[in-house]
Amino acid sequence: MAQQIPDYNYCDAEPTWSCSYLWPIVESIVKSQVFTERRAFDLGCGNGSTCKLLADLGFKTIGVDPSVSGVSLARNKFPDIEFHEGSAYDDLAARYGRFPLVISLEVVEHCYDPFAYARTLFDLVEDGGTAIVSTPYHGYLKNLTLAITGKWDAHFGALWQGGHIKFFSVKTLRSLLEGAGFRNLGVIRAGRFSPLAKSMVALAKK
Repeated sequence: MAQQIPDYNYCDAEPTWSCSYLWPIVESIVKSQVFTERRAFDLGCGNGSTCKLLADLGFKTIGVDPSVSGVSLARNKFPDIEFHEGSAYDDLAARYGRFPLVISLEVVEHCYDPFAYARTLFDLVEDGGTAIVSTPYHGYLKNLTLAITGKWDAHFGALWQGGHIKFFSVKTLRSLLEGAGFRNLGVIRAGRFSPLAKSMVALAKK
């Protein structure tokens, strides 16, 4: 039976709140890499704002997301960029090919099957290519702080339809991506000081 994915609703195509601390790291990583072709794929592109960032960096970008509202807003706001409905459970590499750069920001935590997500991500990256993945950071001190301050329910959002259902530490994110075949994996924490970081950004090579 096909995987049912709750729609993550967007109201506009402006950068989301997490972009303020993710984009500087993503931009720095992209500028540090050498690409023979400026082509990129955004897995879980949401409202298209990250695709616009990549376009501004000179990349011809394709964005895919299961959110009907996100893709519609992205197409209207950024008509020169290619957007499609789809998910990490689809064979996206067969449909769109492979890319020297694949980005997926704040997506894997929404996936029921993170292993299928990681396989799709790996398949989308061409040999020698780069993947940049971010997800909210979790670790002992942060989780303890959430519990002590009574913010556990608000942070995990059990009643948030389409919200976070997987919670990664540096160790588990590394394990997921390395298990899919990625190598030379580095992780940077983003937002706040390191032990209470909001997210982490992984740079991986194929």
